[in-house]
Amino acid sequence: MVTTAPSLDLLDATEIPSAPAAEVTPVPGPATVEPLVAASPAPMSPAPVSDEVQVEATPPAAESEAEPESVHILEPYPEQSDTSQAPSPYVYQGPSLYIVQITPEMAPVAKVGGLGDVVFGLTRELSIRGNHVEIILPKYDNLRYDHIYELHVAFQDLWVPWYEGAIHCTVYFGFVHDRKCFFIEPHSPDNFFNRGAIYGFNDDLLRYAFFSRAAMEFLFKAGKHPDIIHCHDWQTALVPLFLFEIYQHLGMTHPRVCLTIHNFKHQGVTGQELLRATGLGRPEHFFDYSRLRDNHNPHALNLLKGGIVYANFTTTVSPRYAFETRDGGQGFGLEPTLHTHHLKYGGVVNGIDYDVWNPEVDRYLPVRYGLDTLDGKYDNKRALRHRFLLADNAKPIIAFIGRLDPQKGLELVRHAIFYSLEHGAQFVLLGSSPDARINADFWGLKRMLNDSPDCHLEIGYDEELSHLIYAGADMLLVPSQFEPCGLTQLIALRYGTIPVVRAVGGLADTVYDKDYSHRPLHERNGYVFENYDQPGLESALGRAIACYYQHPDHFRELMKNAMRSDYSWNIPGMDYLNIYNYIRDK
Repeated sequence: MVTTAPSLDLLDATEIPSAPAAEVTPVPGPATVEPLVAASPAPMSPAPVSDEVQVEATPPAAESEAEPESVHILEPYPEQSDTSQAPSPYVYQGPSLYIVQITPEMAPVAKVGGLGDVVFGLTRELSIRGNHVEIILPKYDNLRYDHIYELHVAFQDLWVPWYEGAIHCTVYFGFVHDRKCFFIEPHSPDNFFNRGAIYGFNDDLLRYAFFSRAAMEFLFKAGKHPDIIHCHDWQTALVPLFLFEIYQHLGMTHPRVCLTIHNFKHQGVTGQELLRATGLGRPEHFFDYSRLRDNHNPHALNLLKGGIVYANFTTTVSPRYAFETRDGGQGFGLEPTLHTHHLKYGGVVNGIDYDVWNPEVDRYLPVRYGLDTLDGKYDNKRALRHRFLLADNAKPIIAFIGRLDPQKGLELVRHAIFYSLEHGAQFVLLGSSPDARINADFWGLKRMLNDSPDCHLEIGYDEELSHLIYAGADMLLVPSQFEPCGLTQLIALRYGTIPVVRAVGGLADTVYDKDYSHRPLHERNGYVFENYDQPGLESALGRAIACYYQHPDHFRELMKNAMRSDYSWNIPGMDYLNIYNYIRDK
């Protein structure tokens, strides 16, 4: 009989399940692993998704003209149904689950990009829906310890097999804003996570391969048998391999794995050495096109591909991006793998945390405001102008917030700055790049425009300042080459700041053009352009500026539509629970 998730009413939040005494005792060498059979893992032959589960795969290539379907359940509006009889579309009807998130990032303690925000928001949503959720992270030396409460040792002696020996680890437990978190600290000369940064090292592949093995070893030795293990990106894509190739044969037969891919550009391509380091071995088994062998380099292993093959379900961060990666040429070589496993692949739009990104409660704003007090937004606009010494006039403020990365459409951002200034608008930028050449280019642009009363470029990133820009700007520009989901446009909508976006990935799933969308008028919330070129950008940005000046009442209604949009974790949380419930008995 399979084990069930721990009951929340029986488990003290401060109580950490301990391993049996025989397992806690330090061992002098690597754990012994039984000889493994060479059969393929169970998830490699997935069953078709049933109608009951209400999760849909991405549309086939022949339907590329149609808007990709979301995985969330489409319910009739309340006025079209008898709400006294029909269950709420936002209430999950399945059982309570025991869920473990294995992730390299989680805001605010270890955040590099949007992945950290996603894990932070999703885990809270899953918890408030009655599930027991735990998170496993590396214990980086640059963690934000001021956000970790009651940090203490939870597992003293964890020996993780590595090469022909084992690495001794200590596992800590602490609460991060009510989230139950375990932090794995290896005691090794390799110094995996004590380097002052999260990514950017030559041995990143080995670092996160070790972390994935250590997380699974911890679950096994601590006697934890979650219903669902949810892992993220290439950094933890080895988790389903370890589960189905090693730990399943040692008795961990209950857990099922969901893998979420936040960006297909980064895949974790490596060589045969990784098999020896992690104890997977058997290169003839894994160097197979149906498993880890890279689709283009026959001498390389692709960790992200392996995660897709072995996971029970793979998601990406929007339905449109799921379609683009499988059928639109944005899978960076993984298109054949996605086609093979299309029955267990879909997209779920990310949410944002409305406890953090909400102008009604935002502690960083001079004046808080909401849908019924929208004039407060203009007080923040004046404060933003005062902060950046911009002219206080009737012009709209157009903003760009984000990484200065080629993915974000930097040549169009540069063009938009001059186009805005020439067409009666002000422009504000907040962002930086890890590429010194890109930073230098934008520093040069900043010096060129330094005397303009209508432009300010802030090269760097300041979380508090970003809140003021979201609240004070009239429009937000997101002209990405590709965009898996995008969080900036979701935040802008919440603050009544009109997004001007390119119709790719999650941008196309969340922003609907005021003039040309097929959606009802009350759902249209921004401006959209198709082609990645200057005329395309100008077509949308020009219409937005013209509406601001010529039809201010229409623009204000558009702001209200934006603020009514619900991009909290409410619907994505339900989507993920539907997926979990579908795979947990597979």
